[in-house]
Amino acid sequence: MYWSFAIINNRLAEIYFERKGRRVKFLGHGYVNASEFKTKTEKQAIAEDTKKVNLSYHNREYHRKN
Repeated sequence: MYWSFAIINNRLAEIYFERKGRRVKFLGHGYVNASEFKTKTEKQAIAEDTKKVNLSYHNREYHRKN
């Protein structure tokens, strides 16, 4: 299981997923506040990950926006 930061429904979240070859299976997410993360490396990880992953979540399904 892997995790990453993402923007889901215009809010910062941690997403949990599995990779199977080229496919990605999303397992779940949890919304977080950016103010919870204080260190430089955490803030850098948030900035890098959110540029890559922008999702919407509705009807128990994840959809890529970008």
